[in-house]
Amino acid sequence: MPVSTAPESVFARLEPHLPSVQKPIQYVGGELNSVTKEWGDDRTTVRWALMYPDAYEVGLPNQGVQILYEVLNEAEDTLAERTYAVWPDLEAVLRREDIPQFTVDSHRPVGAFDLLGLSFSTELGYTNMLTALDLAGIPLHAVDRTDGHPIVLAGGHSAFNPEPIADFIDAAVLGDGEEVVLKISEVVREWKGEGETGGRDELLRRLAVSGNVYVPKFYDVSYGPDGSLGPAVPNLAGVPARVAKHTLMDLDSWPYPANPLVPLAETVHERFSVEIFRGCTRGCRFCQAGMITRPVRERSITTIGAMVQNGIEKSGFDEVGLLSLSSADHTEIGEVAKDLADRYEGSNVSLSLPSTRVDAFNITLANEFSRNGRRSGLTFAPEGGSERMRKVINKMVTEEDLINTVAAAYSHGWRQVKLYFMVGLPTETDEDVLQVADLARKVIQKGREVSGHNDIRCTVSIGGFVPKPHTPFQWAAQLDHVTTDDRLYKLREVVRNDKKYGRAIGFRYHDGKPGIVEGLLSRGDRRIGKVIEAAWRDGGRFDGWSEHFSYDRWMAAAETGLAGTGVDVDWFTTRERGYDEVLPWDHLDSGLDKDWLWEDWEDALDPDSIDVEDCRWTPCYDCGVCPEMGTDIQIGPTGQRLLPLSVV
Repeated sequence: MPVSTAPESVFARLEPHLPSVQKPIQYVGGELNSVTKEWGDDRTTVRWALMYPDAYEVGLPNQGVQILYEVLNEAEDTLAERTYAVWPDLEAVLRREDIPQFTVDSHRPVGAFDLLGLSFSTELGYTNMLTALDLAGIPLHAVDRTDGHPIVLAGGHSAFNPEPIADFIDAAVLGDGEEVVLKISEVVREWKGEGETGGRDELLRRLAVSGNVYVPKFYDVSYGPDGSLGPAVPNLAGVPARVAKHTLMDLDSWPYPANPLVPLAETVHERFSVEIFRGCTRGCRFCQAGMITRPVRERSITTIGAMVQNGIEKSGFDEVGLLSLSSADHTEIGEVAKDLADRYEGSNVSLSLPSTRVDAFNITLANEFSRNGRRSGLTFAPEGGSERMRKVINKMVTEEDLINTVAAAYSHGWRQVKLYFMVGLPTETDEDVLQVADLARKVIQKGREVSGHNDIRCTVSIGGFVPKPHTPFQWAAQLDHVTTDDRLYKLREVVRNDKKYGRAIGFRYHDGKPGIVEGLLSRGDRRIGKVIEAAWRDGGRFDGWSEHFSYDRWMAAAETGLAGTGVDVDWFTTRERGYDEVLPWDHLDSGLDKDWLWEDWEDALDPDSIDVEDCRWTPCYDCGVCPEMGTDIQIGPTGQRLLPLSVV
């Protein structure tokens, strides 16, 4: 007979307390297209709890979690349920009533699952992970867990340097998750079928030697007298010296999400999203996402069309976002835009592109995406305020390119443009940042000139630059928060004092302090674990939300956590690294050749260096990914077109 020890739902205990918390609907579950499966046989069924470590309104639209949720639930003898970070008001209720962290699908205790998979798109979710572990009754430190606790597994972009959370996770996965979660499930199922021989350590060993998973406990690290980091060394036979990322090829074979979740509460993105290609080879030196997701892999126009049609029918959303890191670079984007606009003209369905590169934008494309009458503002990301800075970051966009692009937009009826920049980039000066104001003035001036109207708006949005692992800027010194804020203040004053154009320029920015904490977490090593835990114990929650973030809390935690190590926050953030320094992620392989990254870093500092072109259109420039990962660029054109849909 099958053996099943299905845990009891906690909903009966939870429900009476929901009226006392904010947005109780986010904890109820039962969304359209959500899945509830039987608990199954303990010996053969693999159970995943998937967590995006932020609030429901941010976590539910996350495509990575939605895709894994669907892939796992389609598999036989596998189930996946979702959990999100609970707000402090519900956290207090759960602690008072002794109710554990639960899934929203069946309200089962997270601690009853085989695996807890966390997807980190930002390091500022680490404290929310600790809250979830603690509420679930899972020991914070991996070393304290027993055979009865779930395997805690990290993924997402931040998992490319999981060392700061090495104390808290059992394992990490780099890269695309669709195939690897199924492989992990098979390893777990085989281990369970054998009676869980060897316990937790044996399961982790099997995962580690498979080459698919990084298990921190099987790697020793050391530190020099000066606080410098030594290389990570395997301490178990069969464990690879370097753990490689996973790359999913042939996206057409994985058309997910096919059953998109429709939220019960308002979320940050109220739309159905289709990833039209994965990866980017534009070579922006600051962009971790572009570097770690190489090579470019496109979905065909016919698959995109089928996914859009299916998603609209299954979800009822009336907006479709065509997503990627640079959506207008799809080789058939013109055909995609026209054919989808033809299909849905006269309906309530609107199409949108995310932030568009200045040099990939054209009016024909924009008109297709606004054909149904919804003409919102356009967003472009020059990133650097001056032409010199754009050369440093390899953002090959001239001022002339930008002015010509916005002129075309304003002359065709657009009234609002948003420009995104960064402050704190390597070699940046005050003058580079102040040129943002000059650029915004020229945009407004040109818009008024070509449109004949004065109701032209330009919103300038500025974020602080944080150096990230696996990029050419991984060696760069981060700008301190005082200088960052000073430059932002000077820029704001220049805009405010502009009597002619200042009122037409919106100005949004983030101060420098959160960036320092993000920088500490993104380039930290295992010593940062004590800092994260100290910040959490001092009340750190939802650090990605400005109203919950406390710089003073983090600095106090760093002073405590790093005491006696010989290093401090500045050592991890505002200090430039050298080529020979061991970086915490050197044993984690994104496919990028370290020498190529270093040469690109040197090119960034050389005013006479040439631009690094996109290898989709030029010969290979030896970043290393394709030969190292056994992959290749997959792009069109396919020459296919979308057929019109029958009118019902």
